[in-house]
Amino acid sequence: MTKVSDFGTKHADEFGFGTQIRKSPYFAATVRWGAKGFSVYNHMYIPRDFGDPEQNFWNLVNDAILCDVAVERQVEITGPDAAKFVQMLTPRDLSKMAIGQCKYVLITNAEGGILNDPILLRLAENHFWISLADSDILLWAQGVAVHSGLDVTIGEPDVSPLQLQGPKSGEIMKALFGDGIMDLKYYWLREVELDGIPLIVSRTGWSSELGYELYLQDGSRGDELWEKIMAAGKPFNLKPGHTSSIRRIEGGMLSYHADADINTNPYELGLDRLVNLDIEAEFIGKAALRRIKEQGVSRKQIGLIIEGTPLNGPNTSYWPIRKNGVTIGKVTSAVYSPRLKQNIALAMVAAEHATLGAEVEVVNRTGLVNEAGTERATIVDRPFYDPQKKIAAA
Repeated sequence: MTKVSDFGTKHADEFGFGTQIRKSPYFAATVRWGAKGFSVYNHMYIPRDFGDPEQNFWNLVNDAILCDVAVERQVEITGPDAAKFVQMLTPRDLSKMAIGQCKYVLITNAEGGILNDPILLRLAENHFWISLADSDILLWAQGVAVHSGLDVTIGEPDVSPLQLQGPKSGEIMKALFGDGIMDLKYYWLREVELDGIPLIVSRTGWSSELGYELYLQDGSRGDELWEKIMAAGKPFNLKPGHTSSIRRIEGGMLSYHADADINTNPYELGLDRLVNLDIEAEFIGKAALRRIKEQGVSRKQIGLIIEGTPLNGPNTSYWPIRKNGVTIGKVTSAVYSPRLKQNIALAMVAAEHATLGAEVEVVNRTGLVNEAGTERATIVDRPFYDPQKKIAAA
């Protein structure tokens, strides 16, 4: 992660590695509001540090935070065959997806591997956005289209999302848009304006809390939009923030490249509900996913409670999991939850060891088993908190 201080605060608005890494329309605003470190996601800077990650977590779960997630780039698909083409990309049945609806989907390759786990938005009969996790699906979609024989246009529009998340986000939205916005249902979207700023608003987010995403459709007005939201949120203790690793792991939410990748299939993650093999439509990976379902998987995602002192931050490498001295899997995402007062983790283990209540050993945070030993851990169900997602869907 790049720290603003690495380049000097005087030139914080200019730090970077070149023009090939893009700045979001909110970049200057986030620096002004205290962003101290950035990472790169979909070839764009994303704020990852506003000070204390634990305080960011409490801001999220008690009040509300505003996050620059313009890195969730949109793949826009239009044209007479748009709906048919989008169905080619995902194993989830989209036949009943209504205009104005959003769906969490997987994009799979011919082997059933996961290329992305985006939110799909349907803006019109033949108009879709794929709101991306961190991988180059624009290139994949354009490549698939070349020999598809379908009449579609695929590109990246001028669209940059913000996430307004937390229990007071609804009150802030009401202050911005009036009481009518409260009718917006979970996983639905609406086209709105804020003082002439064109937006799509959806009841979605990467937090497992009540939340909204505001998709700015004019990048030149990013700074203005950020300030308007922060001003409206001041009475509700709104704070600038970043997506919370603590809360997303509590909620069992995937982080692409950490918990899933091209070599991971939906069945390993327990995401069977996102795979509909009985639909007539042919989607990429259908035959492979049918074969995987019939044969079963060799590994499964689990939750872990890891003993020992509280972790001082998320893991930055995969930690081996061992049983009787034999490596059976790896920790993919780990963090200390101050609410649960436990070290919690998502992990992938050999299927025969994925038994609730089983005890295993995790090579500790140093990764040096011969120097620092291991920590005991217990396999548990996930999510770790609010398993029915009642908070986000309220």
